[in-house]
This record gives sequence, C-alpha cells and structure tokens, in this order.
Amino acid sequence: MVYITRIERFNAAHKLWVDDWSEEKNLAVFGKCSNKNWHGHNYHLHVTVKGRPDPVTGFIIDVKALSKIIQHEVTDHLDHSNLNLDVEFIPKGMQPTTENLVILIWDRLEKALESYPCQLHAIKLWETETIYAEYRGEK
Repeated sequence: MVYITRIERFNAAHKLWVDDWSEEKNLAVFGKCSNKNWHGHNYHLHVTVKGRPDPVTGFIIDVKALSKIIQHEVTDHLDHSNLNLDVEFIPKGMQPTTENLVILIWDRLEKALESYPCQLHAIKLWETETIYAEYRGEK
C-alpha cells in the first residue's frame, strides 16, 4: 500500500461558545477562543489517500484531481468564512473545533472519492503550528 498526501490551506474565523453558560464560564473553558468578536486561523489541511499505483500512470490518484476535489468539497466552503455562521455542512450549534472539522471534512471527502481507485486514509487539520487534529474514519 502506498500513501500520498495533498496539502491545502484556508483561512477562517470562529468562536467557541456555549449559550447556556455565563461569559465567565465560556472564558474559563475556551479562553481566547470565546472572544465575542471572533478570531481566526490560517488552517493547513493534509489529506492522505492510500492505494496501489496504476501500472500505466504510476498514480494512486492524480494529485491535481485530488486538489480539485478538496477545493470543491472543503476549502471553497471554508476559506474566508465564519465557521459558526457561513458553512452549510457545519450543523448549527456544533462547536467548530478542529476536532469536529476533521470528522466533517472526512465525511465529505470519503463520499467524493468513492469513484476513485484509492481510499481516504487520514485527515490532519493544523489550526496553529502547534495544534492539529487527525482523523482516520473511526466512528
């Protein structure tokens, strides 16, 4: 099995907040991420697929095609958006954490890759240079 990773980037704003909590509790749990005026990140999305190289092309998948799929399914929706308000595939009321985003991204890409001869292996979403979440489809 061979693994190949495509990296895409997007910028987005969000706020972590529970309406039923006081401002003090939101600040205690979410810190600066509960800023009432939002905050943003420059996200790096790593999408890894696995498969056997095609005997003619040597590709698991054409990485240009993979890039277009990621853009169409994910980054076109997330880039320069407010994750709490603007993105139709993020359920209302769901905290737009990196952990939740990798699951939502996985679900979109897994469906989009069904007709390709590779399988989605892992999604890594870097929120900052020191924090990322990784998901491999385990439910």
